[in-house]
Amino acid sequence: MMFRLNNLSFLIIPTLIILSLTSCDKTNRENGHQNLDEFEKEGSIYEHPGLSKYDPPIEIHLIRETNTFLEDLLEELPDETLEDNRWSELYEQLLGVEINYDWVASGNFYQQKLAVALASGNLPDVVRVNSQRLRELSNAGLIQDLSTVYEEYATPFTKEIFNQEGAGSFESATIGGKLMGIPEIESSIERAQFIWIRTDWMERLGLEPPKTMDDVLTISKAFTEGDPNQSGENDTFGLAITHYLWDPVMGLLGFMAGYNAYPTLWIEDGSGGLVFGGIQPEVKAALKALQYMYRNGQLDSEFGFTEGNKVIEQIAEGKIGMFYGEQWGSFIAGNNRNVDPDAQWQAYPIVSDSGELAKVPLKFGGHQFLAVREGYKHPEAIIKMINLHLEKNWGETADYEKYYSTPKPVWQLSPVTPFPPLKNLEAYRQLEKVRQTGDSSILKPEAKAIQKNIDNYLLRNEESGWGWERTYGPSGAFAILEQYVQNNQLLYDRFVGAPTATMIEMKPLMNDLMHETFVNIILGRPIEEFDKFVDDWNQMGGSQITVEVNQWYSERGRIED
Repeated sequence: MMFRLNNLSFLIIPTLIILSLTSCDKTNRENGHQNLDEFEKEGSIYEHPGLSKYDPPIEIHLIRETNTFLEDLLEELPDETLEDNRWSELYEQLLGVEINYDWVASGNFYQQKLAVALASGNLPDVVRVNSQRLRELSNAGLIQDLSTVYEEYATPFTKEIFNQEGAGSFESATIGGKLMGIPEIESSIERAQFIWIRTDWMERLGLEPPKTMDDVLTISKAFTEGDPNQSGENDTFGLAITHYLWDPVMGLLGFMAGYNAYPTLWIEDGSGGLVFGGIQPEVKAALKALQYMYRNGQLDSEFGFTEGNKVIEQIAEGKIGMFYGEQWGSFIAGNNRNVDPDAQWQAYPIVSDSGELAKVPLKFGGHQFLAVREGYKHPEAIIKMINLHLEKNWGETADYEKYYSTPKPVWQLSPVTPFPPLKNLEAYRQLEKVRQTGDSSILKPEAKAIQKNIDNYLLRNEESGWGWERTYGPSGAFAILEQYVQNNQLLYDRFVGAPTATMIEMKPLMNDLMHETFVNIILGRPIEEFDKFVDDWNQMGGSQITVEVNQWYSERGRIED
């Protein structure tokens, strides 16, 4: 995952969002619409060109990918459809933008139809594409330069939010000095890794929280050999691991970082250039440790074929008591409590082999972009929609419970779904301030919703709030993330540009080679095969990619200077 939203992430992330806030029905929708014109007049924010209304209205043609979560949401909202819902009505009422979907599809069928549309040049007015397709469309002259459009029409609030992720999102969308797409910003900081450990097992076996990688290995050995679940059988593993090594939860990014190995990042080489982390010698030490763990039964012998859902089942059944993962790992651990209510889990900071503070790898997040068809007369319309989505959820005139979560994740009804990358960390900071001062009036809607879930657990013993407390509580994952920030432990990917020419051609094959080599070494192949992998990686195109990346890096440095 290079961070990727695999089957596991699509299963978990929407589930977290579904868990918050209050309900909204058709009557509330209609009452809200009665006040839109009045609200538009009163809100000075709507005087900005980026929130002005088209008169007469305009049309914008899009395509839409659906999934089971969106389909389930629509089933729970009988008075709304994908084409006619609170968001489509809001865009039309406030902006004069009428949304039309040229076609709607899901999964592989969507990808197939999209590929045909892009190949034929038959584009909707706005299309969502990855970085490779953005470059291809730009080279073919099929999409517009949005540099001036963004500068003129993005509201100050939108620009503030986009800047939270730094300049990388826009650098990856900039081709030949022109902004060829609006990045769908993601949150790099929320990809920070933690160690999630069953504390009741640690207590049972007389173990302390880890301070070094040796401690992690000690815990893994004890969880494997010490019968922590008291079954009387040899049926537990020391560490969770899936067949995709870079999964955001139950993957190995945090483990490898403990050995100063960063296999998905471009990092500084100490001489003013960048090198790819996956071919650095530190990776060998991490692989050697994993190989030892596998040989001694601490990893599932079938991990090379085990998908995330199967590992979730193992955790739920009390077969595994430790995994690396992002802040939402609490909800993975929570599955265990459904089987064993006495199970206790807690997040801990990742640790290093030296005992010094570990660097926490953060892969750059922006890989999807909204591109505007060449010839579309209102390229600013998509900026206006982005502005309104952000404003109505987090701005001065926000109606969070109506447009974001009701508790259903109604934000998914919108064809554009930007969000503040730091919103969850900011929510934690608000909650922490309330814990220190007792003044709950400072809580904004999202933090209020989280506090409600925590209170459901702490005050009413409702199990649904346990994961929220483990994530946002005083000793939860975000408390550790705050430590990472304060201690300058975050290690960001240094390459944030558009994919280079050789990356587009060779990177998928090179990624497969790296993954296959690493898995085979863990399974027992000689550690020296890593050195052969490095040579093969360079010969396949890695050396040329390194040249291209460093050319981008040097040019970026000149621009910044």
